[in-house]
Amino acid sequence: MEIFSVIWNQYLYIPLLNFLIWLYLTYSLYNLGIAVIILTLILRVILLPFTILSERSKIISRELSKKIKEIDKDFSHDPVRKKLEIRKFLKEKKVRPWAKSVVLVVQAVVLLLLYRVFIGGINTEAKLHLLYQSIPRPDFINTKFFWFDIAQRNLILPAIVAGYIFAQILIRQWSKKEDLNKKEQIYGILFPAFTFVILAVLPSVKSIFILTSLIFSTIITMITSLVLSTVERSKKKPNN
Repeated sequence: MEIFSVIWNQYLYIPLLNFLIWLYLTYSLYNLGIAVIILTLILRVILLPFTILSERSKIISRELSKKIKEIDKDFSHDPVRKKLEIRKFLKEKKVRPWAKSVVLVVQAVVLLLLYRVFIGGINTEAKLHLLYQSIPRPDFINTKFFWFDIAQRNLILPAIVAGYIFAQILIRQWSKKEDLNKKEQIYGILFPAFTFVILAVLPSVKSIFILTSLIFSTIITMITSLVLSTVERSKKKPNN
């Protein structure tokens, strides 16, 4: 436990606190909300290779569902051969299911670190004395972001995040062009509601972090899908 505490504080919490304050003092117009957005974007760019692998796996999963239907028809009386064919397909496509886990775990760690940064107030001596000598110590840190204090609880930002997630789920379910089962319908309602409840009891900085990350993911999903579909179409075209 002591080793974990040292790693958490010396190599994660304190460096993130210093980097956040450095962003606040340099590129954020002395606005901590903007600093958090920049921090989130930097993190997502670093994780971009894993994000692309994850998006590729989503596309392959859609292909897999179609492939499974074909395999079910061809090998309906041979479950062993059916499993072999599915494994063969996954191996050919080089599916990497761990990529999404890497992205989620890293973001979860940063969320916990941000909670630690803001809990009890960021303008306290307990926080500011942890700044490196190379980081100027601000007299006061502005936590106002537009009409919100990101160090305090707020209902509007969590509602925006929940609404964004709900819209994403609706679009994803609509794109399937199939009737939704009861489980999918319940998920489409409960997950955004659960997200709102959790974020509503936490400092608003969490909502900004998650919303920025969600928008980044949406953009990457659109770009990745476009690029991969273009590549697939080019492969199917006969050579002249």
